Amino acid sequence: MRIGRQVSIVFVAMAFVIAGRAQQPAPLTTIHAIRSLSNAEASKGLPVAFDATVTYFRSYESTLFVQDQSEAIYIWARPSLALEPGDRIRVRGITAGDFKPFVVESGVTLLSRGAMPAPQPSTFSQMIQAQRDCVYVSVRGVVRSADINLSSGRHVTQLEIATDGGYVGVAMDNDDPERLRDWVDSEVEVNGVAASRFDGKKQQTGVLLYASSYRNLTVRRPAGHDPWSIPATPMDKVLQAYNIDDRTARVRVEGVLTYYHQTQMAVLQNGERSIRVLTPQVDSLVVGDRVEAIGIPGVEDGFLILRLGAIRSLGRAAPVDPQAVTWDELASGKRSFDLVSIEGTMVSQVREQAQDVYIVSANGHLFNAAFRHPFVYEWPQLKPPPPMPAIAAGSRVRVTGVAILDDGNPFNGSMAFGILLRSAGDVTVIARPSWLNVRNLMKIVTVLLAAIVVVGAWGFMLQLKTHRQTRQLAGRIESEAIAERRRGRILEDINHDEPIAGILEEITGLLSFLLGNAPCCCELADGTHIGRCDGSIHHSAAVRREISSRSGEPHGFLYAFIDPLSVFEKSSVDGLTMGASLAALAIESSRLHSDLVHRSEFDLLTDVRNRFSFEQALDSLIANAREQGQIFGLIYIDLDYFKQVNDRYGHQTGDKYLKAVSARMKSQLRSCDTLARLGGDEFAALVRNVTDRTAIEEITTRIEHCFDDPFTMAGFTIRGSASIGIAIYPEDGDTRDSLLNTADAAMYVAKQTRPEPEAEQKSKAAY
Repeated sequence: MRIGRQVSIVFVAMAFVIAGRAQQPAPLTTIHAIRSLSNAEASKGLPVAFDATVTYFRSYESTLFVQDQSEAIYIWARPSLALEPGDRIRVRGITAGDFKPFVVESGVTLLSRGAMPAPQPSTFSQMIQAQRDCVYVSVRGVVRSADINLSSGRHVTQLEIATDGGYVGVAMDNDDPERLRDWVDSEVEVNGVAASRFDGKKQQTGVLLYASSYRNLTVRRPAGHDPWSIPATPMDKVLQAYNIDDRTARVRVEGVLTYYHQTQMAVLQNGERSIRVLTPQVDSLVVGDRVEAIGIPGVEDGFLILRLGAIRSLGRAAPVDPQAVTWDELASGKRSFDLVSIEGTMVSQVREQAQDVYIVSANGHLFNAAFRHPFVYEWPQLKPPPPMPAIAAGSRVRVTGVAILDDGNPFNGSMAFGILLRSAGDVTVIARPSWLNVRNLMKIVTVLLAAIVVVGAWGFMLQLKTHRQTRQLAGRIESEAIAERRRGRILEDINHDEPIAGILEEITGLLSFLLGNAPCCCELADGTHIGRCDGSIHHSAAVRREISSRSGEPHGFLYAFIDPLSVFEKSSVDGLTMGASLAALAIESSRLHSDLVHRSEFDLLTDVRNRFSFEQALDSLIANAREQGQIFGLIYIDLDYFKQVNDRYGHQTGDKYLKAVSARMKSQLRSCDTLARLGGDEFAALVRNVTDRTAIEEITTRIEHCFDDPFTMAGFTIRGSASIGIAIYPEDGDTRDSLLNTADAAMYVAKQTRPEPEAEQKSKAAY
């Protein structure tokens, strides 16, 4: 729910440098003069100096709106400012371009304390057309939803108000759920600053009001009923209450057709802009043609769309070249519905009922690429699609298609996305996978098993031909049957992820059995010995086979100590090869399982436990404490100013800072305690085996002091700090949610009430 105009600190610094080097023109002294600039002119960093009245200020997001008479503008402000609505201020800074021209302040002077300007009554049409952009307005409507939400980790109230023309979102800097109960379905009047909602391309997707407090809302007509007291409606009858008066005008757009699926949707692209058109059309349109589309504009999942669309071709157009992108670029939302190209590694593929899906890994992240089967109907049944092209897992591929995202809000972090393929040929193989993989090892094992079966059949035929060898052949068949059972048991143990030491012991036992009870053993790369490795016999006297690894370095070696005069000497090579293949399969499977378990329980960046693992540990600890009458503590930790670290130094440095912070905090805990990353800049610790609150507060103090020394990384020095809250079981709660809520509330109080030393203020200014 962060404001769409917020720019990065890096951009601000560059703007100041450019402005400082250029010859300074005379400053612009009115908001009207600034708003009259084009975005291209505003991006030149022109100096400004003007007086205005504060209408809204959210310090922790550097969001400031000011107004002078009927003119208003947005200012990117320092979070250290202390301003209140109604303050008369003098602003100095430079211009910048975005959705509309705005100001990056370099200095703010408080002139006087004053009153807010009178709100201008406004309609949805005026706001959606940006006629009231940044102006302090008054809006009337019916509250359709009222919830407590998060903005930059802070609790705020989020309302959705139905007005004549559309829905208006309201963000209020309060978080009292008791106040929200009587607002649903009430007719209200809200005073606030008019702003916009945006997608990742900075395209307007809705209207938003920013209000400083609940005092900005007045109930004009109460709902007259409690929404929770209305009669229950059967689930299949809910649409009977549906009623909408849609007066949205139809629009027409032009662009190049980059995707088309009959009866469902099409995507048009025009330069940096693209839009999805939902259409029941079955006409044969050609991807690559220039087309025009008409439809009803709307927003779905935060993205602009045209509903009930119709499309027709305008002829061939210059081809749209797919933009080569990375996973991070797609996850940011900046390429939503654009024609893109991305490289990765094929993980798997599957044919579904209506589409072919490829799972691809890029930069350690998975995404799917889907080719929807074309609509081809031949009476009396659908024509089946052509076979799905087979691409070997591990192949390096290039995927070309239209980027589809699940959510249009780019300010909540990385977003899940997929690629819609125009044809099955949009997935091209760049490089084939290595032959050394588990699948090929299984093929080798299968070949060996088949060879053993052939040998058994050959022995059986010899038994029929000669009565003299009956006993020998019977014994051989019995031995092979035993070996087959033992081999099957080994494969079952591998499949069930039994301990690797036991599986290797079984393999050496099987190899010894196949070689006439000859001593056999396994020596792993870390020096571990498994099997009958007699120290009195040197390995140079043994026949050995390498246990190969996909990473290059072998896992170890299998040894068989065979008498040179033994009849088993020649068969030892095949036996060792089979044993080495089984051993490699067992080791690789065990490591893969261990790695998957670790990834499911630990945060991949900081290598501390993740939220899922932490909640399991907390539930288990609550159950044990309840049975044994024990006490334990929960510490909730929120890093201060982490967003500024990312904005100033970049996400790569921010990741290094998270790793360093995690290591320091973990070193302050005992071996029996648990540290976890709950997400973003939030951590939590479980403190076991304590007797009172003092013991937990001692550990909390150690965690706070571990931030005293600055963090140095990538050539930067960062002074960090954290806000901490604690909860004790069962004093502060006896359930997971109650403990987490108590600790979170305590952390929030600590963040709001903790005095801020002068040194830390300078540190924030450095962010």
